[in-house]
This record gives sequence, structure tokens and C-alpha cells, in this order.
Amino acid sequence: MGCGVTKNSEFNRRYDKDGNVISAARTIKAAVLIQRWHKQYVARMEMRRRYTWNIFQSMEYADLQDQIKLYNFLGYLVDNFTPSSSERNLISHIFRENEVCRDAEWERYFNYTNIDVPDIYSGPRLTFPLDMDQAADLVEAFKNKQQQLHSRYVLQLLLETWKLLRVLPNINRVSTCHSKEITICGDLHGQLEDLLLIFYKNGMPSMEKPYVFNGDYVDRGKDSMEVLLILFAFLLVYPGDVYLNRGNHEDHIINLRYGFTKEVLGKYKLHGKRILKLLQKIFSWLPLVTVIDQRVLIVHGGISDSTNLALIARVDRHRYVSALRPPRKTTPSCSNLYADSEHFGKVVICQNRRGSLTFPTPFGARDSFQRRSLQDFSRTVARTVEEELEVRRRQAEFSLSSFSKSQHILRSTQSTESEPESSEFTDTSNDEWKQILDLLWSDPMSQDGCVPNEVRGGGCYWGPNVTEDFLNRHNLQLIIRSHECKQDGYEFCHNRKVVTLFSASNYYEIGSNRGAFVRLGPDLMPYFIQYQATSMTRGLSFPQNVKRTEHTALKVLREKLFAHKSDLLSAFQELDKENTGLITLSDWARAVERVLHLDLPWRILHPQLVSSTTNGMVNYHGWFCDLALKKPNSEVIEQSMLETLYRHRSTLETIFRIVDTDNSGLISFEDFRQTLKLFSAYLKMEISDEVINELVVSMDTNNDGSIDIDEFMEAFRLVDKSRLERGKSLLQLRHDIQRLPREEESSQIADSKCPQTSQIPADSACSQTLHSPALQTADCQSSQTDDLCHISVDVPP
Repeated sequence: MGCGVTKNSEFNRRYDKDGNVISAARTIKAAVLIQRWHKQYVARMEMRRRYTWNIFQSMEYADLQDQIKLYNFLGYLVDNFTPSSSERNLISHIFRENEVCRDAEWERYFNYTNIDVPDIYSGPRLTFPLDMDQAADLVEAFKNKQQQLHSRYVLQLLLETWKLLRVLPNINRVSTCHSKEITICGDLHGQLEDLLLIFYKNGMPSMEKPYVFNGDYVDRGKDSMEVLLILFAFLLVYPGDVYLNRGNHEDHIINLRYGFTKEVLGKYKLHGKRILKLLQKIFSWLPLVTVIDQRVLIVHGGISDSTNLALIARVDRHRYVSALRPPRKTTPSCSNLYADSEHFGKVVICQNRRGSLTFPTPFGARDSFQRRSLQDFSRTVARTVEEELEVRRRQAEFSLSSFSKSQHILRSTQSTESEPESSEFTDTSNDEWKQILDLLWSDPMSQDGCVPNEVRGGGCYWGPNVTEDFLNRHNLQLIIRSHECKQDGYEFCHNRKVVTLFSASNYYEIGSNRGAFVRLGPDLMPYFIQYQATSMTRGLSFPQNVKRTEHTALKVLREKLFAHKSDLLSAFQELDKENTGLITLSDWARAVERVLHLDLPWRILHPQLVSSTTNGMVNYHGWFCDLALKKPNSEVIEQSMLETLYRHRSTLETIFRIVDTDNSGLISFEDFRQTLKLFSAYLKMEISDEVINELVVSMDTNNDGSIDIDEFMEAFRLVDKSRLERGKSLLQLRHDIQRLPREEESSQIADSKCPQTSQIPADSACSQTLHSPALQTADCQSSQTDDLCHISVDVPP
């Protein structure tokens, strides 16, 4: 009875293609195999995702280390070279942080009333005080990519923001009793799309919708100025409902390297210098910390074992224009400082920087100091690898007492000769500076303790025990910080008492990470909202997304490897005792890590980086040829010089931006020579005058007597061999497809109307096309197989 189907019914039977019945055991075995294969596939994809992420982060932190080293080097020059030295004059303006000038005088300098707005200007027109409608109109204008905000309104808005920030405390105090929720956003890094998406999902700031933005509004992204203007506009409209913390990128020294300075000068060529100076003032006045309901701390970087909120509340934050360096105060002349330099003893400390270099030989008196050059400095700091490692070890042990002692000696040598309004020198509490440095630059770690953050070059790493102690001392329950990109937009650590929040999606590459923001209600339980600001990733599967980001990461890594060709070649040859041109994969991985110091899983990465091996051996000469393809157009410039310039092109561009004091994008021949001398001293290498002259001739393409910075930097690039060949193939295929219909049509016309033209060779059209400039260049590049491993300086004919 009943209508059920029994186990032995025809319904449950399975048949193969030959009509034979498949047993249940065989079906289960197939399902197990499929599941096992799927798990292995997912594991492989996750491994690829993780090492791609490690590549991006390692490259980012290595770049930060280069920036810190450059800044310490430039600071050393300013501290220890005589005011009359040409090298010091080139860079000293970036350290003029506390000019003796009252706020009223600065306001006159930033005056905007003499700037006229033309009638043809179609962008937003602001009237002050701002209201919500004007702030919303500003958002809409930037969203629709209308004309950028006029410089008059930019200066006016920034000036009003500066006035407001000067009355705000170091620590913002926020309460949830006035609203249901408070929204916290992490790093935005000039990505306007993310900010607009946050407003779309969560609503614009208002009295009912308060926001806390946790620093790093600028750099890297292309719309940093627009992001700042929107945030400042809402701050002026709702000063009690919008809170802005300072991040480590709100720093004019960092902006020189990571794009914000270049962006402002590009968008506001006439008044860009004044805008940058005013932004420098604004950044120094941004609050440092926000506390919600006395229970949740919001800070950009983090804390350390010495972080004290009571001390932070009393700090004169505006004195710290750059958190990388303690503030400088107008004090007695530098001549007295250098004249008494022999009082310092046998070790001269690079003052004003935590964990900076120590130089083992003393400097002489002022007479000898005036004759010092960059070549002298290069010889002074030239060290062996062992000495450099020992210096780095000592950096981690750099004590506060040694800094204070050297500072006390300096004050005592000058206290009897006080001259008002002379040169600059540090006179500040190192404890205050360290507090701010840790707030902006620190990162959490899984181990207990607190150690210097040598990966970034600033701040510290702090462990769960430091978090627990800090929360107990200040009666807090949660720390919300930013500063680190996370794949999911947020990440908990330290027993869920610290959360990292990052709001810039697609930070490294489209699809590399999500952005996130968090809502906190009266119960202070975080509610996270994740997003990606681009629609390009929505149609991609997980494997496609991983492949896309992996391709970009490996491209950047290949360029890094090729830029270190000389060092890698030396390391490989040391391991290749018999000079066979072959080394094992293990030796290859060990040598690459020893040269690059990126802490990457090279054994896992080798299938992506090494195209072929023979019996587990790597042909390293052929490997270099597979990395890049380019023939230098300029035969007179030696290859090692080109490689060095390419490897340090970001550092070189930063020095150029510093030397370009008028922000014109051009530097004179003499400044160019001084820049390369400065660059060579920083790298502890010699660049001859002959090489510099050759570069000058190569770079001055229009013979106007000056060097264009952007053209100079664009000249040094690598070409991906595989991508170039694929591009050529696709271009040729597209040409062939387009040519076929034309040939058939022209052949029919020729047969019917013009018989005499049928004698033209069939490949004549192709021959003519292949000699077009673009294809001719590609063909020329592909034919140069005899010298594949070069970086080029592109010099127009």
C-alpha cells in the first residue's frame, strides 16, 4: 500500500553511458574524490591569495622604510652641514616647521580676497558660513566630475577649517546618548569612490548621523583633495557631529613621496604652494584621538607600553608638523652649534629622530665643517654589511636617555649666547614626541611585549599584554585603529579587544581587498558593513579575482627583482662556484631573500617567477632575460647607473620634489647636479660628473636649460616581455582579421574594374602596415634578442 518508492525501485538506479547500473559505493567514491579535489583547489587558491597579499604588503613596507631612511639622511644634512653649504640650502626649507609668525600674519598670507572667480567658472560657489545644502552640492559636483573647486573657495574653506581646528582639544569626546549610532571610517587614501559609497550606504553626516574619520585621508589615490574638501565642509557644517583624527599620512614629508603634493600642485598650479602650506598647518592641528562613551578609543596607528592619555591631552599637537621629527624652535645661531661640535665626544648622534643612524667618527670644528662636502659624508657613512647590521641592532636599543643627554649638552653649550630669531634647533620633550609617533605609526602583534617597529621605520609593535594593561589603566573596553590594509576591510586581534578598520577598497589592485566601516550603538557592539567601490569585481568569480590581483602583484615583484639585477647576479655567482650559470632552486630562493629582504615564500613563488628549470636547476642568466625586455636607446649611459636610478626612482623623485622649491615641476641643471650628488651620498656611491653631464644632455629634450621631473621619472621603466609579445600577437591577429575582408573586396573590384592592379603582391598592404610607427617600434624591440636585459632611458630622437 501507499505510493512511496522503495530502495530497489527503478527511480534510485544510476546508469553509465553503456547502460550498466552504477553501484552506490562507486557513486560515493566519486563524490569523495570530487570533494577532495575541490578542497585541494580551494586550498591552492587561498595560498595564492595569501602570498599575493604578502607581496603587496612587503613592497609597501619596504617603500616606507626607504622614506624614513631618506628623511633621516636629509635631517642629518640639515643638522650637521653649515648654513652656507649648497647641499643644505637645497633641502632646509622642508624642515622650516615653526616659522616665527603669528596666526594673524599667517591668515594674511593665506588671504583669498584678491583671487577673482571668472564668470565662466561652472563649479560650486561657496558662501560662508556653510550649510548642509552647500556641502551636499559639493559632494554632488565631485561625484559628477564637474569642474574642480576654484582656488579662492579652496583657500577660504581651508582657512575656516584651520580656525575651527585650533579650538578643538587633542582628544575628541563623543557620546552615543545624542544619537542611535556613530559611524567610524578608516583609511580613505584619496579614494573618492569609497567615501561616496559610504555616504550612499550610510547617509551623509548630520546631527542624527555622526561620523568619526580615523586619518589617512590623502596620498596614493587620485582624489585626495576632493576627499579633504568634503570632510572639511561637513566638519564646518556639523562641528559637533563630525570628528577627524590625524593619520601618519597627514604629514607634508610623507606627502612628498606618496602623491598628495604632486596632486595639489597639478590641480592648483597658481595657488598650489599656498594651499599646501595651509594644509600643512591644518594637519598639525588635527586631533589625535577620539573616545566614545569613555569606553572605546579610536586612534589611527595604535599604542605602546608608554601611551598615556593624560599626557596626550596636554601636548601642543600643532608643534608636531611632521611626526617623523620633533619640533624645532627658534634658538641661537647654527654657527655656535657647529663651532662647539667637538664637545659631543666620540659619537655624533643624528639628533631628533628615534632609532636613527649613529656615526662612529666625530666631526671637526667649524673651519673644517665649512669645507665638508657630500663626498666627505659618503666616506663617513660608508660601512661594511656587518657594521650596517650592527647599527640596525643598536637602533632598536636607542634609548631616550642618550637623546636627552645630547640635547642637554647642546643647550648648555649655547645658553650663554642667546640671540633672538636666529636659526633652528630642537627644544622639546622627547616623551611627547614619542607619544604622538606611537599613536600615528604603531601596529599590533600577536606576541606579548612592545618593540620598535622596524618594518615601517616608525612607532612600535605592541602585544596583547600591552593592550590589556592600557585598557585597564584607562577603563576602556575596545581600541579601534586603522593604518593597515585588511583583505576583508576589518580584522580583530588581541582577544577581540583591538580591531583594525580600513575603508579604502581595492587598495593595492582592483579586487585586492574590501573596504569597511563600523557602526557603534549605545551598547558599543560593533556592526561592520563591507563593500567594494568598483563594479568591475562584481562579475568576477573568486578564482578570477585572485588571478587578477596575483598578476599585478607578480608584475611589481618582477620589476623589483630586475631592478636588483646586479646584486642578485653577484649572489648567484657566489653560489655557482664552477661558473655553470646554474643554481638549485633552494639556492635561488635563499639568494633572492638575502638581497631583497622581503620575507616572502620564494620556494612557493618560484613557479610564477621562474619559467623553466632543468633537473631542479635554475639558469639565472636566462631568468633575467625572462623578467624584462628593453634595449637602451642611450648607449653612453652605463647600465649599472640606469639600474640604480630605476631601483630608487621613488626616492629620487622625492628629492626632486624637495629641490623644486617653486613647485614648477622643473629644476635647473645645477640643481639637477646637486640632486644627483645628494642622491649618491644617500646611496653611498659615486656618480661622476661625466655621467651626470650625460644624463643632463639626455634629459633636456627641448633644450630649454631645465629638467622636467615627470619626463625624467617616466624615462625609467621596465617592459614585461611576455605581455609585450602577447600584445604584438593580438595586434597582428587583429590586423589580419581586419585585412581579410578588405583584400577580398579589393580583389573583386580589381578584377572587374582595374585588371592592371591585380599584379600588386598580395602582402603589400600588410607590408605597408607593418611599417607604421607603433608596429615598427614593437618589431624593433622584439628583434633585439642579443641584449634583452636592460633598463632604458627613453630619449626622443
